[in-house]
Amino acid sequence: MGHPRFDLPPLAPPEVLAAWDDLADRVCHELTRAGLPARRGDRDEGGPLSAPGADVHVDRLADGGVHVDWATGDELRTAALELFAGGVDFADPPPLLRHHRTVHAHLRAALSGILASAGFEVAEPDPHTHGTAVHVKGPCP
Repeated sequence: MGHPRFDLPPLAPPEVLAAWDDLADRVCHELTRAGLPARRGDRDEGGPLSAPGADVHVDRLADGGVHVDWATGDELRTAALELFAGGVDFADPPPLLRHHRTVHAHLRAALSGILASAGFEVAEPDPHTHGTAVHVKGPCP
């Protein structure tokens, strides 16, 4: 009996990954320069949500790229996850979940604005794949 085959999406070529890694490092630098806590979550030993702040990561799939998301503090994140685990009426979410969603919306807008001001081309990625992240396509042309 053979092993099951999975059709995994292709990874980006090495030269594209190298360019994305460089871009992610520059994004971290600019966010830190602006006074925000920022780290490369894809390189972080503690995992992607180990500390609050901007989580910059490279999605290594061929259609991936550099993405920046905001990690809230443990207290807010844990409380929101506990509410989700208990079941949520999405038509009328509890105030804590509305607050969590609002924090992400405002920080996404702030990250987009700061990165655009620093000379990066930013866009909104597919929310089903990257949630509230900002897609950094590269320096502005």
